[in-house]
Amino acid sequence: MKTYTPKQADIMMLIVAFVWGSGFVATKSTLDSLSPMQIMSYRFIVASIMALIFFRKRLKTIDKKYIKAGVIMGIFLSTGYIFQTYGIQFTTAGNNAFITSTGVVMVPFIYWLTIKQPPKKNNLIAAFMMLVGVSLLTVDFSELGTFNIGDGLTLLGAFFFACHIVATSYLVQDKDPIILNMVQMFFCALFFTSTLLIDPQIQPITVSGLSGTIYLGLFSTFLCFSLQTTAQKFTGATHAAIILSLEAVFGSLLAIWLLSEGYNSIMIVGFVVIFFSVLMAEIGDRLFERRDVQLKRSN
Repeated sequence: MKTYTPKQADIMMLIVAFVWGSGFVATKSTLDSLSPMQIMSYRFIVASIMALIFFRKRLKTIDKKYIKAGVIMGIFLSTGYIFQTYGIQFTTAGNNAFITSTGVVMVPFIYWLTIKQPPKKNNLIAAFMMLVGVSLLTVDFSELGTFNIGDGLTLLGAFFFACHIVATSYLVQDKDPIILNMVQMFFCALFFTSTLLIDPQIQPITVSGLSGTIYLGLFSTFLCFSLQTTAQKFTGATHAAIILSLEAVFGSLLAIWLLSEGYNSIMIVGFVVIFFSVLMAEIGDRLFERRDVQLKRSN
């Protein structure tokens, strides 16, 4: 099995964050043609087909250990998507993006409670800085203080996404990430396809809807989850959550560029805070180590 350095893992997760950010545009257009559950079902079906095409030779290595781990990850992932998707129907896109990003702060505490491993100081600080930066980037401050059912559903989604990141970091350690991700994709495809039987919003398949779900299936699902699962084998859960939260940054930048959405000074401050949060995640541990060494010497 090929190994990667932490820096290579960061690059993989950076690619994931960028593609997920671009997925906002595809999802926005696809929602005009298909129901949320149709989009989820079709994107995971496409991802599963691609996994079978590229990694079919590894199917024979799937055993109970992989099935159990993949199903656990798939439950967290699919549940997160359900709450997030239904939540956005009752709140603004900005609130949805911001509240989803609160998972970056949940991850170190969930990891601490379940794995019994406390987060590093720099990662904890970076997580809170990222949350502040994303809030400046996405929240409509004229609506500040309001909290509706959509926000509540989105917050539940953020919790399950955080659980998914923690579960992935823990379960992938002694497994092939590609095989583990295949099982996760298969479970999500079966789960979301079964929901279509009771989906009251189901729509006829159109060319625009099909093209959008193919893009989401190929890139936002198959490529991204393959990279994420692989990368998390070689880095920590909190560190991964911080890098993956850049999805909101890329989504905002692409919306400004492709959809001609405006920006303001508050958003620029948000970008700066997010930049320093990533910097803290990358080099903060060395800064804290140097400070501790200097304190010891002075004592």
